[in-house]
Amino acid sequence: MSAPSPLLVRDLVVSFGGAPVLDGVSLTVSPGHRIGLVGENGSGKSTLLACAAGMLAPTSGSVSAPADIGYLPQDSGLDPSATVGDVLRDALAPLHRLTAEVEHLAGELAARPGDAATSAAYDDTLSRAVARDAWDAARRAEVAAHALGLERIPAARPVGAMSGGERTRLALAALLVRRPDALLLDEPTNHLDDAALEFLEAELVAMPGAVLVASHDRVLLERVCTGVIDLDPRHRGTDGVGGASWTGSFADYRAAKAAARRRWEEQWLEERELVADLRERAVTREGAVAHGRGPTDNDKFVHAFKGSRVQTAARRRARDAERRLERIVRDPVPRPPARLRLDVDLGPAGTSTAASGIRVRDLDVPGRLRLGRLDVASGEHLLVTGPNGCGKSTLLAALADAGRHRGVEVGGRVALLAQDTTVAEPRRTPQQLVAERQGVPEAEARSLLLPLGLVHPRDVARPVGDLSLGQQRRLALALVVLTRPDVILLDEPTNHLSLTLVDELEDAVDASPATVVIASHDRWLRRRWGGPELALGPAPRRGSSGAAAASTVDR
Repeated sequence: MSAPSPLLVRDLVVSFGGAPVLDGVSLTVSPGHRIGLVGENGSGKSTLLACAAGMLAPTSGSVSAPADIGYLPQDSGLDPSATVGDVLRDALAPLHRLTAEVEHLAGELAARPGDAATSAAYDDTLSRAVARDAWDAARRAEVAAHALGLERIPAARPVGAMSGGERTRLALAALLVRRPDALLLDEPTNHLDDAALEFLEAELVAMPGAVLVASHDRVLLERVCTGVIDLDPRHRGTDGVGGASWTGSFADYRAAKAAARRRWEEQWLEERELVADLRERAVTREGAVAHGRGPTDNDKFVHAFKGSRVQTAARRRARDAERRLERIVRDPVPRPPARLRLDVDLGPAGTSTAASGIRVRDLDVPGRLRLGRLDVASGEHLLVTGPNGCGKSTLLAALADAGRHRGVEVGGRVALLAQDTTVAEPRRTPQQLVAERQGVPEAEARSLLLPLGLVHPRDVARPVGDLSLGQQRRLALALVVLTRPDVILLDEPTNHLSLTLVDELEDAVDASPATVVIASHDRWLRRRWGGPELALGPAPRRGSSGAAAASTVDR
């Protein structure tokens, strides 16, 4: 009986245009283990997954993976011309073939009970079929479709006619049903509600093969992962001793990372103080020793002798200081990178927030949302929750374009961070977009953009279409911040953002004097939310006279 193979990545290097995206990455994911892949946007998470899946050839290094790999990229990877039924049938086909092979080998074994090769083949095939729960695959496909909100989508609907969230959930359902030997997931929790997230977590824990998942979902990482790989380069690594991997829970990893960062900062400060002291010693001049002090006993010989000894000691200390300084210069503790933060308030620039509240009366968006009443006071922060399709995005879109909806009043400047980041002009650069929206030259646009810490200096002049989804999301957030809005509408703001930036965004929102409405599935965010919450129920059916269920809860 053959044992499942691990996923092995050794010294992986990937460069684009001469610039390294991954530089010597190694990792091992054994069957039954679930590794979380984390790092800043642009650190190479998606690139690593694509290489591991065989979709991208590395510049150097090697990947050894099982033959049966399941891969979910951020764009789902599905053929737009395929139908929903085609995708699910293709997922079930290998399992049907596996059960058929078990039955065939069982017949062969009954006919030749002493045949060792047939017995070994039967044992191996049966083992693989049991691990994949192959006989129950059809029922599990129905359960997955229901749990992921796909049961109402007709089997004949083309993938190209589905929304981005529906395509992602369909691709995810197909992979979970198939249960491959290695499962590679790139941000699988986007577009999933609570029920779907709990289903996904249970499926991943039950997965018999190796699982490598890049995710910003802190709850999923905590509940599912048995280890963490952090692609952010840093002094002494993620664990403080040079490694990029962490074995254990996500909570333990966060604590270890924070402690390693504190030690790094302390070491850098201590070394800066030492360097300043050594430089002071190195430049000490002989004449500065006992400067201006003459002989007190009229014994010029003794005074000269003592002065010579002092000067010799001073020169020795200066040479020692120079040598120590040279060693530090050759191998310094690197300066810790600045923490990503929003350096400008999310609040208004020079305008009063007195009129920046929100008032909604009898909002009706046919087939999507009906809301009788909503009041958000100026400076108040509201969290909007509810299942997929309940109208969260519809509500934020209506608030962003209040003039087109009767019964909706929003005061002050309004900025919306939409759930889906779209690139209308992919060849334009971030600094060009900022220059156009702010009405300033590109040089000034760069100076406006960089202090936010959201777009890396190397990316401000790159075409937006060449940026990763996470980098595009950070740019979209920067464009929101630069409008200095009175009312901020954030639709699933943690999607595609790094864990560090998500934490800092939440802190910035907490401190903001602006009126803020957040629609989010993020369970970590919702756990710590202390303000009012609007819970939307299922969307009304077309032609229904009832309103969508909604309740506001003050926490």
